[in-house]
Amino acid sequence: MPFRPLAAALVLFIAAPASAEDLLKLAVPQRGAWDTSIPDVGQKAGIFAKHGLKLEMLYTAGGGETTQAVISGSVDIGIGTGTSAIMATFAKGAPVRPFSSEMTGADDIFWYVPAESPIKFLKDAAGKTMAFSAIGSSSNLGALALIKQSGVAIKPVAAGSPPATFTQTMSGQIDIGWSAPPYVIDDVKSGRVRIIARESDLEAFKNQTVRMNFSTVDALTKKADQFKRFNEAYRETVDYLYSDDPAALKNYADFAEISVEKAKIMRDEFFPKNNLSPARISGLDNAMADALALKFIAAPFTKEQMDDFLKFYVK
Repeated sequence: MPFRPLAAALVLFIAAPASAEDLLKLAVPQRGAWDTSIPDVGQKAGIFAKHGLKLEMLYTAGGGETTQAVISGSVDIGIGTGTSAIMATFAKGAPVRPFSSEMTGADDIFWYVPAESPIKFLKDAAGKTMAFSAIGSSSNLGALALIKQSGVAIKPVAAGSPPATFTQTMSGQIDIGWSAPPYVIDDVKSGRVRIIARESDLEAFKNQTVRMNFSTVDALTKKADQFKRFNEAYRETVDYLYSDDPAALKNYADFAEISVEKAKIMRDEFFPKNNLSPARISGLDNAMADALALKFIAAPFTKEQMDDFLKFYVK
């Protein structure tokens, strides 16, 4: 059959929409956690595609890895990194800026011990080890603040993801593990482990924007339209996850490899919808005070610095 240029052109034209989506690369910590799953769930539901975007995910162990990936240019967006850590990176002169909230409040992260552990409260843990995910993560900030609040000398240890931490905790390598739903929830309910502290035990964290989504000034400037569409799709995905559509919970449950019933418990008990609002921002003075106390920054931001820090924040 002879080659027909018109037919070939028609095939290319029909295929064009699939390649018309703009690619954004994301560094995402703690694969499977409810809040960090928004890009994955939204992509699976076709929400990001509807906004002309295709997402490529790189999964990390926490804030430090996420920040390095963003600064190096390996990814466009860092998801869910501790606010104080982003402030610290900005204060050191790195060209990073947050553009939306990932989590406000601290209802999700907790610390636990095996059921047979003699540790009942953090004040019982002098000389013991306490896990967090990675340097610069919100679990790192929470662990340091809780140790300070306890008034005893506890050694913070970067232990990686919740599954990796669980293995180390149950084998006795670490005394106090950290986690966030869906991980370890079944073990808490069965009595295999006991929760001894929560990030929400810290008064300053209760209404603080504890994690943010961020990028570089270069990416936020050159890809302004893509970021606008990303924010729209992100917000739409949050609405979808808290809707009455049963496919939403099923979508997340399949991604996290848990039951729909467990997904519903997580959503309803640990992640109030308002905490995931990308435009919500509060408690930055407390976040800055934490960063200062922990020596992440050398001095409080001036008004001009804070305005610069938030110049790309979604409205």
